[in-house]
Amino acid sequence: MNVSATNIILHSLNYNSEGVLQCKMREGELPISPSIEQFVMDLHRNYQSKSNKAYAYFADDAEKSQIFQRALKEELNGELDFVGFSQQAAGRLVDELKEHDFAEEGVLLVSKYSWTTSDYLLVALLQNNQSISVNENLELQVSQHIETSKIQLVARIDLTLLERDPEANRYISFIKGRVGRKVSDFFLDFMGAKEGFDAKAQNQGLLKAVEEFCEKQELPTEQKQEVREVTFNYCKEQIKEGQDIDLSNLSEEFKSTSSLEGSFYDFVSEDYQLEENFPADKTLVRKLTKYVGQGGGMNISFDQKHLGTSIKYDEASDTLTIQGIPPNLREQLKRDALIETDSGSFLDIEPDETKAPF
Repeated sequence: MNVSATNIILHSLNYNSEGVLQCKMREGELPISPSIEQFVMDLHRNYQSKSNKAYAYFADDAEKSQIFQRALKEELNGELDFVGFSQQAAGRLVDELKEHDFAEEGVLLVSKYSWTTSDYLLVALLQNNQSISVNENLELQVSQHIETSKIQLVARIDLTLLERDPEANRYISFIKGRVGRKVSDFFLDFMGAKEGFDAKAQNQGLLKAVEEFCEKQELPTEQKQEVREVTFNYCKEQIKEGQDIDLSNLSEEFKSTSSLEGSFYDFVSEDYQLEENFPADKTLVRKLTKYVGQGGGMNISFDQKHLGTSIKYDEASDTLTIQGIPPNLREQLKRDALIETDSGSFLDIEPDETKAPF
């Protein structure tokens, strides 16, 4: 499903010869064209794919923190045009960068667009990188390009949710900062926002509830795995569609596909502090169907359904035995790391034809 862009404008942030951060502001919006909509679509897709998103809301703090909020409200009410709003936002961001002493340059993008059933405002500080190409005269030429796949300083406001439920604490989403820094150091501050809804905690609670529900139902191993896969597939589809997890709908999925007698919705309503609806965290829900671990130079991941069949774990010796390893790994072992037996000979690794590689 494509996005429908309604407004987009760019402003440039850079340091002058005296080392002072300044903003070159555009005086008019970019005209919406197929290429512009494709650009917004690329940004949207890359933002959707980020797993390190968090959620926030507008806070009622100091006067300066309300500049962005006030300008946005005026724009939404038709009291301020989109260009004026974006310019106020750009000025506020420059002030915040100076206050935090962050050496950030780039292109500030402000865009409004629609996707599925919601309207959004996207605010992103993009890096304008140089690239070298060859022209038709076989000459090297330097050009500028924006790498949409590496966006980091970005926040998105769900305008539909903000209008419907201004008391919510998750209508703003943003990407957590890179290692050693936090977006909230200045990007949330410039919008006057505070972290609110903890989506990771909700997803962790869901995983715990699914496991304990299976235990209460006394489900056999195969049916437990089926319930986990139903949950994973449902969450994956919700992420794809840009929709929240709905506990009542998930409960119905269990009834229709797993033939469960008890109600999962009733179960989680009793003892779990879960919202009726919340965004899915794809990194966490992936743990429903996979075992993942790393440390000591090892990184191991496999589907849960293989445990007890092609993969066996012995708790006493803390040993994991794999039967029927992936072909590409087998070839690497044969080529570079032949296993030497106690007698000094080498043990060839033979595939188990009865087991499918995971």
